[in-house]
Amino acid sequence: MNVIESRPNLEEGDQARLIAAIDRWLVREVKPVVKEHDHSDRWPAKIVRQMQELGLFGATIGAEYGGLGLPATTYAEIVMRISAVWMAITGIFNSHLMLALAIEKFGTEVQKRRWLPPLASGEIRGGLALTEPDAGTDLQGIRMTARRAGDHYVINGTKTWITNGIEGSCFALLVKTDPKAEPRHKGMSLFIAPKQAGLRVGRKLEKLGYKAIDSAELIFEDYRIPAEHLIGEVEGQGFYQATGGLELGRINVAARGVGIAEGALRLATEYAQIRRTFGKPIAEHQAIALKLGEMVTRARAARLLTLDAADAFDRGMRCDMEAGMAKYFASEAALENSTESLRIHGAYGYSQEYDIERLYRDAPLTCIGEGTNEMQRLIIARQWLKRSAS
Repeated sequence: MNVIESRPNLEEGDQARLIAAIDRWLVREVKPVVKEHDHSDRWPAKIVRQMQELGLFGATIGAEYGGLGLPATTYAEIVMRISAVWMAITGIFNSHLMLALAIEKFGTEVQKRRWLPPLASGEIRGGLALTEPDAGTDLQGIRMTARRAGDHYVINGTKTWITNGIEGSCFALLVKTDPKAEPRHKGMSLFIAPKQAGLRVGRKLEKLGYKAIDSAELIFEDYRIPAEHLIGEVEGQGFYQATGGLELGRINVAARGVGIAEGALRLATEYAQIRRTFGKPIAEHQAIALKLGEMVTRARAARLLTLDAADAFDRGMRCDMEAGMAKYFASEAALENSTESLRIHGAYGYSQEYDIERLYRDAPLTCIGEGTNEMQRLIIARQWLKRSAS
């Protein structure tokens, strides 16, 4: 499984070999165990170790810190391919990479040298701890506080819906260092928060889909953390640091949507050519052919929008509109394609015997995660109007 021995930024040929290795891994290692883990909602420890060996926990981390340094376009392609088989496992390394991105983009050089190599290797795994019981889309409404006490901060509060909350060991933690600040975002700071005394895991949150991946509450009670864990070591920058990786995060969710849309299309196509009614495959009936035509068009459009946003990200352009369009369209494509594929499967689509029921349960998450699609449409409209101003 050790595909990459050294960690230079991968050249185009190396990237192609990595993708080919991932395709083989999906066929040999992932497909045979998906149902077992999904239906029992059991953490896929062996799959996680294999993703570690493939270098996925360092996929977008720079080579100088031990990562693969993949461009967003290649990263999106990898997420698409994995999500077409099992979307949930992409959340394990994507949330982790958002933690790494916050450190790499905004941290001091000392912080980068200390934290990024073990994050890239997967020795330390974690994610983002932003959402609270009463604050999701409106991050400025968080209530968790961090009080300065000498050369430490003391943190109290609760985070929820934290991916990798149980199995992860370190989180980018958004808090209020100045609860009275106006505007509110100026009182927010982001910390590197490893699991230690004062932090305990609350309940595991049971979900419709996205199974085998832990989503949990994290409870902080007089949690003491050294001041050097403040990302960038300057208070009041947390809101910008937390949202600074959202473009890549939305590209990731868009890629997940593409994977589900393409996976659902593939399952529907295979089934429609095997299942026969009235003396011929159902794919030859006009009603089914019309569905397949719509599905393949949606999947293709979602893929192109996602790669367009990833390309803009790689070129260093502001791409919140492009990432928002990709996330919005691809997630809706995932939902529609999985629904249509289930209907093409008929009663079998409603059975746990067939993979389409998992895609059908996983798809709605992409419409909610990394900002709801209602919010995406507002972001798209606002950016479009700004760019169109005379």
